[in-house]
Amino acid sequence: MTRAELVEHARASIARGSKSFAMASKLFDPATRERAWLLYGWCRACDDIADAQDHGGTMGIVTDAADRLAEMRAKTDAALDGEITGDPAFDGLGVVARECALPTAFAHDLIEGFALDAADWRPQTTDDLLRYCYHVAGAVGLMMAVVMGVSPADDDTLDRACDLGLAFQLANIARDVAEDASAGRCYLPRDWLAEAGITPDTLTAPENRPALGKLGARLAEMAGHYEASARHGTPALPFRSAWAVLAAAGIYGDIAREVARRGSSAWDQRIVTSKAAKLGWVARACSQAAVRHARWPNTDQRAASLWRRTSD
Repeated sequence: MTRAELVEHARASIARGSKSFAMASKLFDPATRERAWLLYGWCRACDDIADAQDHGGTMGIVTDAADRLAEMRAKTDAALDGEITGDPAFDGLGVVARECALPTAFAHDLIEGFALDAADWRPQTTDDLLRYCYHVAGAVGLMMAVVMGVSPADDDTLDRACDLGLAFQLANIARDVAEDASAGRCYLPRDWLAEAGITPDTLTAPENRPALGKLGARLAEMAGHYEASARHGTPALPFRSAWAVLAAAGIYGDIAREVARRGSSAWDQRIVTSKAAKLGWVARACSQAAVRHARWPNTDQRAASLWRRTSD
């Protein structure tokens, strides 16, 4: 495919797979927007391969996790080496990697997150949970920062970009507790469950809903912490990139906030953000981006340098 065809394939993928990110991506300048689409297309393809999904739909039954992981690694490595794979999602990654000098370690870190799932790994502690969130989302934040023009040597801004990925994933985990449980997965740390008197097998039992609601609120509080920290990286970004980041932070942040608000009923029906609410965040984020240097000076160091500790 030509570059234009790869971009169109990625645009169609994001339109199907994430309406929230699709809306936020329109705020980028054209060059950044196309690269963000291409990066998303690869992330989406890897997720779909790992979980036998179609653009994030219902998870399929996976009996060949190791083979799927090997396919993902081989295609990713080929794309990063400048080879044509014939798969538009992976060839799109190759385009982004060449145009942005994307550190290959970030892409490999994301795949390690899929490897954790392939091994049926589950978090035992809060640090384990954050490690998982780094691999499946924080690493994406690092790559998106580079796509937006952040230098791979700018550790402070990369820390904030990682924080935003962590916030997004914590919100996703909080929202998807019941859905994950139905697929045999639980990303709540085992020590959290023990404190609450819950086991993974009885996670969604009606009698455990009050305790589960408290754990959902705990995830939401953590997500809010990382969302707040991430905002301090926006002064390092161009206006339109900061606008997109702040809009996405608000949209995804609302998911976590709604989990906390609903309490034990958070999983009675899937939490979604309305188009009107998303547009509200687009408008609010424009105002926030205009005054971001005053509101969130990028010297703040609230969150630990998680991605550097993890990659070390």
